[in-house]
Amino acid sequence: METAPESQDTYQGLRDIIASLRAPDGCPWDQEQTHSSLRRNLLEECYEALEALDVGNSQSLSEELGDVLMQIVFHCQMAEENGDFTDADMFRRINEKLIHRHPHVFGDVVVKDALEVAANWEETKKKERGAQVSVLDGVAKAMPALGYGQSITFRASQAGFEWDDISGVMDKVREEIGEMEAASTKAEKEREFGDVLLSLVNVARWLDID
Repeated sequence: METAPESQDTYQGLRDIIASLRAPDGCPWDQEQTHSSLRRNLLEECYEALEALDVGNSQSLSEELGDVLMQIVFHCQMAEENGDFTDADMFRRINEKLIHRHPHVFGDVVVKDALEVAANWEETKKKERGAQVSVLDGVAKAMPALGYGQSITFRASQAGFEWDDISGVMDKVREEIGEMEAASTKAEKEREFGDVLLSLVNVARWLDID
């Protein structure tokens, strides 16, 4: 029988609990899980946390963020078991990233406002990507379709692929609808429908609609 950790209000307490669940004398269900089997769980917990944010319920948000953290710790535990990485590796990477991308805080760079901070952040990301040759490299294909389209249009605008005003964006929507109407095969219609959807997502970006 595993012993519950004395400290249940710390990260280490949660880490110890997950390790106990995965131990040989732990929970059969937890022992069987893999990164792939928990993929849906991580996504669902993130959505539930977002819902708590949207309704403004702080107690619910506290609980849901805990569920998200549990999923993260679970993946860390499995990674450590496999010899892939440890908690220390994860914390080092994110801390190094935050320090590197905030030279105005941890260095001598001077910025005027938050807009300049955001611009510097994107420029730093470009340098970090190095071998990645496309501005779209790094956009997670696992994202929901609309979120994926939003990221693509934002990245493209940051790279200079942008209309002068929204009239050009609306013209693009009409152009894509025309191409969809002219499509003759199912494959063409699917492809053109995707173009229509992406152009509408771009309209939403211009109107600041999430």
